Amino acid sequence: MHIVIFGIGYVGLTAACCIASEGHRVTGIDVSQDKVASLLAGRAPIIEPGIDAMMAEALAAGRLHAATDIGDHLDGADIAIVCVGTPSAPDGSHNMRYIADVTRQIAEAVARAPRDRILTVAYRSTFRPGTIEELVIPLFESETGADWASKVEIVYNPEFLREGSAVEDYFAPPKIVIGTRDGQPSANMEALHANIEAPTFHVAFRTAEFTKFADNSWHAVKVAYANELGRVCLDLGVPPAEMHRIFVSDTKLNISACYMRPGGAFGGSCLPKDVRALQHIAGDIGTTTPLVDSLLRSNEAHKHRLFLHATAGLAPGARVLMAGLAFKADTDDLRESPNVDLARKLLTAGYRLDIFDPAVDARKLIGANLGYAYSQLPQLSRLLVGRDTAEAGGYDRVIATNRTVRLLSLPRGTQIVDLGRLDAVREAE
Repeated sequence: MHIVIFGIGYVGLTAACCIASEGHRVTGIDVSQDKVASLLAGRAPIIEPGIDAMMAEALAAGRLHAATDIGDHLDGADIAIVCVGTPSAPDGSHNMRYIADVTRQIAEAVARAPRDRILTVAYRSTFRPGTIEELVIPLFESETGADWASKVEIVYNPEFLREGSAVEDYFAPPKIVIGTRDGQPSANMEALHANIEAPTFHVAFRTAEFTKFADNSWHAVKVAYANELGRVCLDLGVPPAEMHRIFVSDTKLNISACYMRPGGAFGGSCLPKDVRALQHIAGDIGTTTPLVDSLLRSNEAHKHRLFLHATAGLAPGARVLMAGLAFKADTDDLRESPNVDLARKLLTAGYRLDIFDPAVDARKLIGANLGYAYSQLPQLSRLLVGRDTAEAGGYDRVIATNRTVRLLSLPRGTQIVDLGRLDAVREAE
């Protein structure tokens, strides 16, 4: 294939060299005359292991070219890959000047020269979800007409390259994400990645656009969290390296997908208590832990968002069934259960609430569990209903807080909101 890459900085040049090494013909376009001249002279404008040798081989074989303007380079191209920068604006948003400029140039080139096949335009630059729909497509529509989709296939394909291992990461990425208009595969992108084995996700534009934000913010959280714990360890006389070795050895809970699914807030008898204790310890020894300090505030904010999600579209005074009150299904532990908070919010808002949780018997609660339950939800005894009542129907909505809902056979058409998945309202079948 013939691939044109816009932007031959770190991401663009790495992609150009890797793609050319697979036998494709690649043209790099960059407004910097110095970058283009350096590439054509065989000097990589970036320092990255493996790039120099790949670039030299591709240039010698005639598979890699570069230019400072678009010219007619797109005329016979199969794919245009946009890798231009999206630097931070003063307010923290992305500066979209370069994306807009390159998009306009590509659209003008497509409109200017008739093509015998659709051009795939793949964006790898990081930008806000909605950019493809709100900026890129309108630019193409403005330049090429309302039938733009018959001339270009727009794709969002984020990259996952790390400096120092970019070539290795290109050929062995953690995943491949392809965002398209209908969430379906792109034939050209499939061909481009034919020699790469990785989990592949075909999704809509906005999901693909958000991928890098989720990934990079999580990486930042991990670094900040590890460093906060390291500070506490130093001030407590605990060897940070030993703590790290023990922590990362747990690939069942710590370094895993566990606790990573968007859904319910955290609660129970351990997490809130131990976060508070760690905050106290850090404060007592004078160690700053702003990330840890934010955890409980973030959790409270999420509890309120779950309430708004669960009640969206419900009329005042609607009849609601909560399936699951305890922190986890098949237990009666109500201590700091976010579901107790949700029940209280529902009552305060005036909804007529019933709760189905067969593991919770108000008469058998003891100790701290009993005290917490009735101090937070004094109406508990009258709110709990049995299976027959829960399955009889008549509820305007059922809120599933955990897998307890699976015990019920609800009437067809019953509205269900599953907080464990943050899905929209669905109907029982």
